Amino acid sequence: MEVNKSHVQDVLILKPRVFEDSRGYFLESYNRERYQEYIGEHLFVQDNESLSSRGVVRGLHFQRPPFAQGKLVRVIKGAVLDVALDIRKDSPTYGQFHCEILSEENKMQMWIPDGFAHGFETLEDNTIFSYKCTNPYNVESEGSIYWNDPTLNIPWQSDNPIISEKDKLQNLFDNFNSPF
Repeated sequence: MEVNKSHVQDVLILKPRVFEDSRGYFLESYNRERYQEYIGEHLFVQDNESLSSRGVVRGLHFQRPPFAQGKLVRVIKGAVLDVALDIRKDSPTYGQFHCEILSEENKMQMWIPDGFAHGFETLEDNTIFSYKCTNPYNVESEGSIYWNDPTLNIPWQSDNPIISEKDKLQNLFDNFNSPF
């Protein structure tokens, strides 16, 4: 497995070994022993999957402690622009984000530790996005930052993205008081 560090502290980009032949391919999408060497010891307790059409933006979401979630994310089908925003007040990269194209072709994954807001934009129709979480979802602990905050300047790809009503109403980063 190839592992690259992001310029944002603790975010990792992982490229699993892919074995391809005339039948297709095989890869390990997760192996506890191998992954803990890079991301540390984490117990994944919930797997999520979403299907989205091209131009959907989901995020920037997080869970407050004690339900904060680390996420190991990947694309099964299609492609996304994946975004991890550091919201850890004491981090040297607080307020900085990392973007990565994750796709069925490149088979890359991104490790996003707790203390990050996360979002993605689908770049192809029928994109299937998968993520392993270190804590279960808890509605009282959910939080969000406005997806298109002008101070963050995230390079979303679509001029007219499809956004949920809930995500349209979130706080700007300058008004955000991080629980991390």
